[in-house]
Amino acid sequence: MGNSIKPHIDTAEKTGACNLSKQGFSEFPGELLRLTKNLRTLDLSHNKIPSVPPAIGQFNVLKALAINDNRLDGFPEEFGNLKKLESLSADMNKIFRLPSAFTKLSALKTLTLTHNKLSAFPVQLCELKSLDSVDLSHNTIREVPDQVKALSVIELNLNRNQISKLSEAVAECPRLKVLRLEENCLELSELTPKIMKESQISLLAVEGNIFEMKQFHQLEGYDEYMERFSASKKKFN
Repeated sequence: MGNSIKPHIDTAEKTGACNLSKQGFSEFPGELLRLTKNLRTLDLSHNKIPSVPPAIGQFNVLKALAINDNRLDGFPEEFGNLKKLESLSADMNKIFRLPSAFTKLSALKTLTLTHNKLSAFPVQLCELKSLDSVDLSHNTIREVPDQVKALSVIELNLNRNQISKLSEAVAECPRLKVLRLEENCLELSELTPKIMKESQISLLAVEGNIFEMKQFHQLEGYDEYMERFSASKKKFN
């Protein structure tokens, strides 16, 4: 074990938290396997790690994982064994899909996967009932599919993708309050009366699409949307 990592591991055995960001790792540090039974928080951001090993599934009390700015293209199926994981941040990688086992992350509340290579909306997220916030901005997602109606999130950020199709099933999301769709490829017709009138959405950010905001303000259902928007602002003031 290198001298630089040993103090981190020794401390983490006592505290349950380990920060190994900016350490120059070119692979997942195997020394972490000493901590599978007590590690609750792990930060491996700003390294050069190309993959997460199947052994990640052994960290059965891990609650928060940050692995931003590495070289990951995905996660192993064993990732689904992280039943206590509440927060995952993997921005600035090369992730192009999520494993089917993601549906087992039943405790996950917050997920950020910005600046990756996702070209399809990860429908696995629709089965995660604890999920509050998802940030998928700065990817290349082209469509929000019908399965989105089962998504439990309160806030969904899809800014700066390539979305041209928005299923009106998004209006059926039971808790969705904030939907960010700025700088995509949406035409005005994708914002249907059902989305504008019947959804729970109280903040719909759509600047930078293929229409003028003046047209958005004239949409059928815009008045109903503004009632929700105003009511939510009053609640926070």
